[in-house]
Amino acid sequence: MTTHIFIDGAAGTTGLEIRERLGDRPELTLISLSDAERKDAGARRRALNDADIVILCLPDEAAREAVSLIDNDRTKVIDASTAHRVAPGWVYGFPEISGRDIVAQSKRVSNPGCYSTGFIALVAPLVRVGLVPPDWPLASNAASGYSGGGKSMIADYEGGDVTSAFSTYALSLSHKHVPEMQTHCGLSVAPVFAPAVVPVHRGMIVDVPLPVSAMPGTPSVDAIKSTLRNVYAGSQIVRLIEDYDAATLTIERCANTDRLDLFVFADAAGTQVRLVAALDNLGKGAAGAAVQNLNILAGLEETAGLRL
Repeated sequence: MTTHIFIDGAAGTTGLEIRERLGDRPELTLISLSDAERKDAGARRRALNDADIVILCLPDEAAREAVSLIDNDRTKVIDASTAHRVAPGWVYGFPEISGRDIVAQSKRVSNPGCYSTGFIALVAPLVRVGLVPPDWPLASNAASGYSGGGKSMIADYEGGDVTSAFSTYALSLSHKHVPEMQTHCGLSVAPVFAPAVVPVHRGMIVDVPLPVSAMPGTPSVDAIKSTLRNVYAGSQIVRLIEDYDAATLTIERCANTDRLDLFVFADAAGTQVRLVAALDNLGKGAAGAAVQNLNILAGLEETAGLRL
């Protein structure tokens, strides 16, 4: 018996990446629609309801519409859009943070945002144990490869229309990932988030500075490392890297993988800390996370099809 999968939005960047990871796995059967059928409302509705698990790779409104077309209580949904990441009734699809059992028992799973994955992986465990107060004014700088902007941004960069080496954005301080970063870290104050795009196809760095000497309780570097080490112990996907001694860390560190590497850097006196996450914006930041959630929902090996 195989699990029937339908990727709604399979022709998009994330959909194509997910399809590559599913490959020819015999335990999965893909439901595919032709170009004409994708424009046929009836055919799409049938595919959504015939699937055991649906993965939505759509804009927010289209994702909400797709969910409304499912009229049975059997089909499970993984939504890769922003639409349901803080919505009631949806489980946040970050198994290492939300809990694998909780994800496994859910019928509605929201796939995390790419930047959010790095930020939440670093911050949520520290808030939970009280090392970072929920009302502390956090900030985060981050940079992504241009593939995070989808087909139009990929075309702009690869067509030579963009020549800048570094472009910061979300200058209105209203980036769509901030609500999930705040909610799933349990923060009472939204973090100041400063994302940027650089001219590499894929890869991501998320950096969270902590002035620990000024923070309540003066959390130690050892306590921070110990907390992250314990949370991700045994994970094949999320790793705390403790033996890193190079002078720089490149954005391509985890490119073309579904890993998430975490680092804790500190000054000699332990008064300042930088929490850093490296991931692939299309890997653990998108398609890799969706396939991980699919595996858990289907009761399969969590890392099947992933690039580790």
